[in-house]
Amino acid sequence: MSGVIEPYKSVAVLGAGAWGTALAQVAAMADRNVVLWALEPEVAAGVNGTHENPLYLPDIKLDRRLRATNAIEEAAQADLILAAPPAQHMRSVLRSLKPHVKAGAPLVLCSKGVERGSLALMTDVLAEELPSLAPAVLSGPGFAKDVARGLPTATTIASPDEALLQRIVETIGLPTFRPYFADDLIGAEIGGAIKNVIAIACGIAEGRKLGDGARAALITRGFAEMMRLGAALGAKPETISGLCGLGDLVLTCASLTSRNTSLGAALGAGRKLSEIMGERRTVAEGAESAPAVMALAERHEVEMPICAAVDDIIAGRTSVDEAIAALLSRPFKAENE
Repeated sequence: MSGVIEPYKSVAVLGAGAWGTALAQVAAMADRNVVLWALEPEVAAGVNGTHENPLYLPDIKLDRRLRATNAIEEAAQADLILAAPPAQHMRSVLRSLKPHVKAGAPLVLCSKGVERGSLALMTDVLAEELPSLAPAVLSGPGFAKDVARGLPTATTIASPDEALLQRIVETIGLPTFRPYFADDLIGAEIGGAIKNVIAIACGIAEGRKLGDGARAALITRGFAEMMRLGAALGAKPETISGLCGLGDLVLTCASLTSRNTSLGAALGAGRKLSEIMGERRTVAEGAESAPAVMALAERHEVEMPICAAVDDIIAGRTSVDEAIAALLSRPFKAENE
């Protein structure tokens, strides 16, 4: 990609969780006019008053150019919109946006998950709710606190529209926030959704003290599950082998900083799901998406034993020890099967 590209002058981020706040920080650091839409009044007050997000990204100073609002109609006026609510709330947020947004406005989907019930990817949700908007997907390895602090991060931005990709990257790309291009929306999405489920499995292995070899096996075999379902949905293997698939999987599964991995670790240590979730304000997307991922796998007749085990544990259909025993007793087979 070459030539002089005019960046979007104003950016809105929908969703003031940790990831949405970090992306708003990136846009502010890129010297854009940024507004962060927050559901909670105390979050908007904190961002505008003390330049911190007290609920979701505490102890990190935010750029003074970053402004928050509770009015989604104000955010809708931006030239570029980044949508980062929890995946299960994406549809309701887009419906709230619908009366105010400009037709044809570009919208970047930044949430990772599959909608329960409909089994829709976020691009499907956008196409159903706001079909006139130009879609793109941002996905890849990065923890919100690191991104907000300006630590080096690489990500994938996907769109079939090359000109749109160029403008988005020119708008939010930084030396420390490096977007790579892709034209495969499905591949960019499905990797992020599945890696959260696999991360719970890796956390369980950590909590059960099964060793580093177990985590390596779960990452590798989990990646095989990701590739199989991605292929069934029409994703390109090279997309899933990149930052938004393999890269995101490795980062998330290797660190207890991940909400999904830490949830799994707590389950592996013997704690109850209700107890763990009751202590958290943030969402572990893998727990929310696991049933939908498995329903998609069943629809397309794709075998995903690790994701199935996580889904069974989350749903209370099996215990951690029973799920581990079932995985370890599976028949021996060729690695490429």
